[in-house]
Amino acid sequence: MANTLFSFSLLTLSLAAMHGTHAEAVEYVINYSSGNSSGGVRFKKEIGVANTLKTMSSATNFIWDIFQQNNPSNRKNVTKVTLFIENSDGVAFTVNNEIHVNANYLGNYTGDLRREFNGVVYHEMTHVWQWDGKGQTPGGLIEGVADFVRLKANYIPSHWVQPGQGNRWDQGYDVTARFLDYCDGLRHGFVAELNKKMRNSYNAGYFVKLLGKTVDQLWSDYKAKYGN
Repeated sequence: MANTLFSFSLLTLSLAAMHGTHAEAVEYVINYSSGNSSGGVRFKKEIGVANTLKTMSSATNFIWDIFQQNNPSNRKNVTKVTLFIENSDGVAFTVNNEIHVNANYLGNYTGDLRREFNGVVYHEMTHVWQWDGKGQTPGGLIEGVADFVRLKANYIPSHWVQPGQGNRWDQGYDVTARFLDYCDGLRHGFVAELNKKMRNSYNAGYFVKLLGKTVDQLWSDYKAKYGN
């Protein structure tokens, strides 16, 4: 079946207006190719194209605020983000400013599907905008920053670990997100500053520069705070 393309240029215009004359317009496109699968049907009925485009736009605005990237020169030069709804495996992944969401996951999800979908979009949109130290940043930290944004957007799933749980600071996803939230509490804007430093490289010493302790010391303090 041929892909059906949807785009909503009005959101591009409103995004630029929200950030003033120095903003960069971003175009959002949905590529829907899951046919009449259960996930495809649920996407159309319970989520919808218009809601998805609005969520992509609001997620971008939210991420720029979290990363303190009000000036276009401080963020990636991304002019178009495409979200694919397709029958595949897993939940979602992002590559080359393209977000791929598994329709089968949507079809099998139990609970508030729109809320879960929005959380996934916020996570994946973070991958579009975050810096990765030109490939040097540990994968666990990359995923942790994306889930930190999801946490701050209040899209936490019920299965997430509680604060203080986890085995390693760079375990990734919810474990690392909780740890980063702790670090951000020690210094407001810590994650934004860390992201800025990872624009061209990565070094564990960034934690020392920003918080005065090694990341292992911070992890120990974090675990001790919650009795772990």
